[in-house]
Amino acid sequence: MLFTDDTTVMLQAAVVLVNSAVTTDTLTSIDELDLWYAEYMHTTHRTSGPTELESVRAVRHILYELMTSDRDRTAELVNELLAEAGTTPQLVRHGEWDWHLHGVSADADPATRIVVDTAMAMIDVVRDDQLSRFGICADETCTGVVLDLSRNRSRRFCSTACGNRNAVAAYRARQAKD
Repeated sequence: MLFTDDTTVMLQAAVVLVNSAVTTDTLTSIDELDLWYAEYMHTTHRTSGPTELESVRAVRHILYELMTSDRDRTAELVNELLAEAGTTPQLVRHGEWDWHLHGVSADADPATRIVVDTAMAMIDVVRDDQLSRFGICADETCTGVVLDLSRNRSRRFCSTACGNRNAVAAYRARQAKD
């Protein structure tokens, strides 16, 4: 296992959140936000309204920079984000999750919690010098973030759609040569 379960889930959640702003925005409704929360955050402290939706949408660019910067800049951003939030790291256990680390209290606003929990996950990435696990989608028309947790580091596309689009294009190019 490369990272702890909670770190892996938070990194995946952040990538999905960031990529929701790539090409077509897929985080435009409270229902879409609810689905993202159900998949990744498992939190009950939410306002679940338009203000929360906009605050979560607003942090996507911060998370993008956090995951696509070089190691020194990422460390600097982690420190800035944690200081701004006035973090109080705590070991917590809830639901199906055993003891894991939260960077802010359970009653912190959701956007702050997302940013801080992502920054906390990025601490492991920086310390283990694993920023190469992040990249930009190999599709020339996409700027999505790729999180490659595979052993052989072979993931190139941010989504199945981008991978399929490129496979079809390569197939058609080969067919055109014949």
